[in-house]
Amino acid sequence: MSMESTIKEIAVRAKSASRKMTVVSTEQKSRMLHAIAHKLAEYQARIQQENLKDLEAATAKGLSAAMIDRLRVNDATVQSMVKGIKDVAELPDPVGQITRQWKRPNGLDVAKMRIPLGVIAMIYESRPNVTVDAAALCLKAGNCVILRGGSEAFHSNMMLADIIQEALAETGLEKDAVQVIPIQEREAVTHLLKQEEFIDLVIPRGGESLIRFVVQHSTIPVLKHYKGVCHAYIDKSADIELAINICLNSKAQRPGVCNALETMLVHENIAPEFLPAMAQKFSGANVELRGCDATLAILGGIAPADESDWPAEYLDLVLAVKTVKSMTEAMEHIAKYGSDHTDIIITADSERADRFIKTVSSSMVAVNASTRFNDGGELGLGAEIGISTSKLHAFGPMGLEELTSTKFVVRGNGQIRL
Repeated sequence: MSMESTIKEIAVRAKSASRKMTVVSTEQKSRMLHAIAHKLAEYQARIQQENLKDLEAATAKGLSAAMIDRLRVNDATVQSMVKGIKDVAELPDPVGQITRQWKRPNGLDVAKMRIPLGVIAMIYESRPNVTVDAAALCLKAGNCVILRGGSEAFHSNMMLADIIQEALAETGLEKDAVQVIPIQEREAVTHLLKQEEFIDLVIPRGGESLIRFVVQHSTIPVLKHYKGVCHAYIDKSADIELAINICLNSKAQRPGVCNALETMLVHENIAPEFLPAMAQKFSGANVELRGCDATLAILGGIAPADESDWPAEYLDLVLAVKTVKSMTEAMEHIAKYGSDHTDIIITADSERADRFIKTVSSSMVAVNASTRFNDGGELGLGAEIGISTSKLHAFGPMGLEELTSTKFVVRGNGQIRL
């Protein structure tokens, strides 16, 4: 069978399974998820044996130490997978929920009910735990999922798929509800992205180059974010100690993630007092600062920022700093260089905070809180499959509700349209 035929057959089977998944009860989903968790723990040694094949291949290819670390599945990784699936099992089931209901003058009862999206294709890189996380969330929301992980995690992902399918079959559900593409060549992704007849949504998760490739080649709707250029605006009324703590956490707590701070905008009235104190804290955390001319005039000894710094997603201990004359200038900077991901204001002025919230269009806008809170778990969603900066359908962290849509349900007693 050709590669194209193999991919199409996988998509056809997923579509068939999705029609049966729509009527799976919450109790059945819970039993299935707990069965997956049990089997992950039972087959821990086998998972790690397959993962060792990936680690050896990655070392032979010369992958970086950071990439190999992301790829590694140890005891703690498996335990985290098990806990994550059990946590998803306990989350409220969104499928069948009535989100709105009303009665028409002619007596028709109209409601909007949550339904699964159908078949989701998930394309991602490196970490094998994403295979389990994505499968659990999609299944809980009544969806089928086709998973295409990075080739560097091929053996790990195939093993995890076998375990999940075994648990599905043993609990009386369709094993084709979760499938992993068994092809390492990149061409497989291109064929997958053409299956619009059978796949309802594509979610890419990884670096900007991967996401742009998916968007350019997909004939299926794509939910994505290209990058996280996150800003903190330090208002003239900000509490300096509070601002320092928030900015330090936003930048340095975990700099290599999409909700880490990349640019700090500081009102000129507070800059002379705030910037030196902030720079001292950042220096202690090994953060490199790159500043505009006005910032350099206050700090000195830091690298000058150029035009390429303002839209940069460093994913590292580097921070661009700009001193601004007003909050309006700060918001204009965010509108020009931001990525609609996460932006925060630090201020003691509630009216200015409200104006910032209404004006800045990012998926999370926060007042006096770290950018690092733009995360499904931190926002109370329980878990997430990714963060979307697309405003259609889902915007921000995608939890269970975002993996569903709604349909109209109408109940009558013989009404006809006149």
